[in-house]
Amino acid sequence: MALPQHELTLGEAADLLSPALPGHRVEILQGRLTVTPPPDGSHPLSLTKLCRALERAGIAGSGAEWVQGVGLWLPTLPEDFAIPDLSIVDEDFRDAHVAKNYYAPNVFRMVVEVTSSNWSDDLGPKVECYAQAGIPAYLIADRKDGEVLCYQDPVDGKYPGPQRFKRGQSVPVPESVGVTAEFSVDALLDGND
Repeated sequence: MALPQHELTLGEAADLLSPALPGHRVEILQGRLTVTPPPDGSHPLSLTKLCRALERAGIAGSGAEWVQGVGLWLPTLPEDFAIPDLSIVDEDFRDAHVAKNYYAPNVFRMVVEVTSSNWSDDLGPKVECYAQAGIPAYLIADRKDGEVLCYQDPVDGKYPGPQRFKRGQSVPVPESVGVTAEFSVDALLDGND
């Protein structure tokens, strides 16, 4: 007698993969399950430099917080979600819980990705997904091409072309964050001061 088999949904597969692959980032982007291995040491240092700049700019008390590893529910497809490297969110973002560890996009002021082995996702599907979610600013430290891209103010689910910043330049924090600061392109790309 044959037993019926249950086919896993993408969400169920993601739930099974996450604990089975510690340190890996499991996301569903545009109906595609993606798994990214742990990054190199420069990757988190880049984020640390950015967080320190935000702290110096007075993010505490501004109504915003920076958080790492928080899930962002994406309206692109029913099971889509991303886990940005860094998110600047409203300080009461936990009130916008959707499911699991995902939060509604309306509490995200900016998301930041530092490219690693999944650079094509950061520069392609995530640009589209974050724009469709209405994220006011998306900052990418593109270590592959040695530049920082800043997408802002999506219109009809699409970002206009990005501002591009090269080595030796500074990147201003987008207005949507709620603090005024600049940070070095080199620090974002390399994790150095």
